[in-house]
Amino acid sequence: MNAGRAVLAVVAATGEVLARPELHEGLLAPWERRRLDRVRVPARRDDVLAARLLVRLCAARFTGLPLGASGPRQYCAECGRSGHGRPYLDGRPGLGVSVSHADGLVAAAVGPGPVGVDVEPATRRPGPPSVLRRLLPEADLREAAARPDPGPALLRLWVRGEALFKAGGGPGLRLLERTDRERGAVAAVAAEAPVAAFSPPEELLRPGGAGPLGP
Repeated sequence: MNAGRAVLAVVAATGEVLARPELHEGLLAPWERRRLDRVRVPARRDDVLAARLLVRLCAARFTGLPLGASGPRQYCAECGRSGHGRPYLDGRPGLGVSVSHADGLVAAAVGPGPVGVDVEPATRRPGPPSVLRRLLPEADLREAAARPDPGPALLRLWVRGEALFKAGGGPGLRLLERTDRERGAVAAVAAEAPVAAFSPPEELLRPGGAGPLGP
């Protein structure tokens, strides 16, 4: 069903997602609601909730599943426990799922094979250097640091690196980056399958927009 299809990736503001009446906390699984209840900062709680809802919407749009049946599960291979770790859709082992949130922004991606997505505010400056070196190639860091204003270049490297990491970092991953000036966001998605473009959130968030994609 999903072979040969491009990855569906979306960047949106938290408020855009939470404004949709069909997207609500009642769609979350009990374990997700328990995790959400532990988030004490209201703005961060909104981000987490919006991210969980946006990935459901992307999964419903990609698979044709209803919103109530499109929620991802999570499993940590390191500790062997559920409820955290890499997200996946139950019963669809060939489908990759990824989600990200940061300071009023959310992103989600769904598609064949490994998928990773990351979003950050365009004003954020990653660091310190010791952290950057653990994720990013030294040559790329030196090139970015040599620029008159290295901040934006370092942020793009960070977002790309996070997307690659979430997708598993294996060979053959393709990268697509987007700077969303309207929302003040920098995002990237990594996947083995083609990633044609980030879908406009208004297309996905319009009433009835969670129907299946065409072939």
